[in-house]
Amino acid sequence: MMAAKIMVVEDEEPLCVLLKYNLEAEGYNVEVISRGDEAEIRLQESVPDLLVLDWMIPAVSGIELCRRLRMRPETERLPIIMLTARGEESDRVRGLATGADDYLVKPFSTPEFIARVRALLRRAKPEVLSSVLKVGDIVLDREAHRVYRRKSEIRLGPTEFRLLEFLMQHPGRVFSRSQLLDNVWGETIYIDERTVDVHVGRLRKAVNSGRLPDVIRTIRGAGYAIKEA
Repeated sequence: MMAAKIMVVEDEEPLCVLLKYNLEAEGYNVEVISRGDEAEIRLQESVPDLLVLDWMIPAVSGIELCRRLRMRPETERLPIIMLTARGEESDRVRGLATGADDYLVKPFSTPEFIARVRALLRRAKPEVLSSVLKVGDIVLDREAHRVYRRKSEIRLGPTEFRLLEFLMQHPGRVFSRSQLLDNVWGETIYIDERTVDVHVGRLRKAVNSGRLPDVIRTIRGAGYAIKEA
């Protein structure tokens, strides 16, 4: 099961449609943005698992956006594939030196693009491709849709399962209620942020049953996280 979230920043609409279609066919969650300034704002709200970034985009260029992202702690290790019509060696060197992890020159084949995405995710974010997640003494099996703690199965509802899965993909990282709403419920669904508290409460009760240590951290005024160990 591939649960990776990919952002595509590209202003050529036909290419956007092609990339989105093929990435979603592979099982990825895809968000498409056409402007560099809009992408920068969005990346401050929610960081994807991988960024596909065109060099020549309006407002803020891809190369400049890549430079800025590498200066932020939240995105300094974000996997980035740079797309460009610039095929000169000096341009490739500049793109990679600025912080891109991979580089594709247009036009490129779709199978090669998908292979590059899969390879980069496997190297940089193996947890989003694995069918089994492990954090501390909790094991989540995506394919079987089951959760265990200290070898005892935990019964979770669909929403609590998705919430735990997302937190386990980013152990130790704190997510605000709005970030959890975007990543667990989806941007197109309107739900009051207080609903997040209800589901976190249910998740906490389920995974900590039997007086086990609490693995869900509540950071006042910031959000929630799952402890790394």
